[in-house]
Order: sequence, then C-alpha cells, then structure tokens
Amino acid sequence: MHRFDPAPLEDYMLSHVEGFHGPLTVRQFRGGQSNPTYLLESPSGKYVMRRKPPGKLLKSAHAVDREFRVISALYAADFPVPRPFVFCSDEEVVGTIFFIMEFVEGRIFWDLHLPDMDPDERTAIYDNANQTIADLHNFDAGKIGLGDYGKPGNYFARQVSRWTKQYVASATGNIDEMEKLMAWLPENIPDDESSSVVHGDFRLDNMIVHPTEPRVIAVLDWELSTIGHPLGDFTYHLMSWQMPEIGIGSTGLAGKDLAALGIPSEEDYVASYCRRTGRSGGIAHREFYAAYNFFRLAGILQGIAGRVRDGTAASVHAERAGQAVQPLAKLGWRFAEKAS
Repeated sequence: MHRFDPAPLEDYMLSHVEGFHGPLTVRQFRGGQSNPTYLLESPSGKYVMRRKPPGKLLKSAHAVDREFRVISALYAADFPVPRPFVFCSDEEVVGTIFFIMEFVEGRIFWDLHLPDMDPDERTAIYDNANQTIADLHNFDAGKIGLGDYGKPGNYFARQVSRWTKQYVASATGNIDEMEKLMAWLPENIPDDESSSVVHGDFRLDNMIVHPTEPRVIAVLDWELSTIGHPLGDFTYHLMSWQMPEIGIGSTGLAGKDLAALGIPSEEDYVASYCRRTGRSGGIAHREFYAAYNFFRLAGILQGIAGRVRDGTAASVHAERAGQAVQPLAKLGWRFAEKAS
C-alpha cells in the first residue's frame, strides 16, 4: 500500500477542485499496480486520484501527466471517460505527482464471459465495446488537441524497441521465446503506417458499463495511450479471445462456447470493427500483431516483476505478473511461427 497524509490533499482540493468540501477520507483501490489509485470520499461526492508511485521507476513509465492530458481531450470530445478535475505537479502534496477525476458509478466485469447475464445483454455489451474502440480510432487526433501526443510513424519499431529495453532492464531470468521475439519482430513489421489515438490497454475490465444498460460509460487506465497504430491497439483487445487462463487479470474467452453465451466470435468482432472504421479489406498480418501483443504484454508484466525485485512492488498480483511472462512469450512465439 502507498500511504500518505491526507490533510495536504484535502487542503489542495479545497483550492483546486470545483465544488469540493471536506472532510476527506482516502482509500486505496486494490490493483492499480502501475499507478496507485485511490477513492476519495467527502460530503461533496466521490473522486478518484491516480498518482505516480514512489521509488525507482523505469524511464517513461507511470506517466500520469499524459494520462490526465488524454482524458481531458477525450472528455471534451464527448468520448466516454471520467470527468477530469485537476493535475498536480507539486510532489509535496502526496509525495508524487497526481491527478483527480470523477468517480463513475457502474459495473466493471472481470470475467469476460459475463456470468449471471443473459445472452442478449452479453451481445449488446460486446457490441458497444466494439463501437467504443472504433470511435476512439476514428478521431482525428489533431482536431481534438492530441496531434503532438505521440510520434507519427514507425510505431511498431519504436514499441518493440521500448518493450525490449524494459524487458532487458527488468529481467529476472532468461526466457528463450522472448529472445526469439526480440529478434523476429523488428524484421517482420507490416508496411502500414496508419495512426490514431490508441489506448494501449483496451480490455473489458478497463471499462465501466452503465449500472443497468449495456453501454460503456467510462474507459479507464490511459497510462499507455499515445499516437500509435490502431490495429496494434485493436489486436491487443483481441487477445481476450486468444488468452487461455494463466493466473493473471481477466479470465480469457479461449475455449468458451461463445455462440451459447451470446458473445461474438473473434472473426465476427473483427468484422464489426472493420465495418465501423472503414477497413473494407479486413486485417492482414494478424499473426504478427498477435505475436507483437503477447510480447508487449510480457514486457509490461516483466516490468512489474522487476519492481518486485527492486522492492517497489510487493503484492501477490505483482508476483503473479512475473510468473505469467514465460507463458505469454510462448504464446507470442507460437503466433510468430505461424506467420513465418
């Protein structure tokens, strides 16, 4: 747990958050392994704070300032994100930089097969999630004030380089499949320089669904967002259909009877996205994208494992993250072999 004295935060909110008044109580959410996340409760309402974790951190990680910028732009463009209130760069308030946004009441689903729900509602929720990511990728980044939010072009080359460096810096042992992927991916990048705002971690458990309607009302956790390749972002989302149970995060859809559940097949979900984003030819090079995304996720989780090694993360979730790296790398290499 990342504790701090709440009194300076309450004073700060009195001056910087419209309509706020105390007293303030603070409770850290479970999870939020990358950027510690807190529920702030007061007589004026509920808020959420996301802060940069203390301690030794990898370069470019935990960028809560970027997260605040992107949700501010998207909120203004009427995309479903929490209302942003304030970003604070003064580390004296809670010990690190942070931002405050609204608390959105709704449902978060950790089991992707949505138990205790009828097939029609499952169909509608997945269809709305598909519409949501298509809407994100259809934005003109320049028109919503995010034209300089990331570097255009060479997205996959830069991402492979980034996660290779993170993996090497965080490595706690040798994984043969990661070594193979680090060599194979740069040599097999598709010739497609499409770009858009990308979320970076778009999955159902990063969305808040309306309390009673099958509608996404807030997309959370924008730490990995940038200007990037929409197909990299969408095919990361597709990992929900490809992921077996490996002991972390959401239980994947692999092996489930999707037709009986009312959940679209991977191919039908791809077709809906392509229709909504004007991709008449479908998605070529799917095996590359899958290999890349399993490699990338392995790199992200290895970063968490490195923080366990360095003493800046100590939860059961963090330890499980490190144990998932090798299974993810094996899956990624399996897709690379298919592509070859």
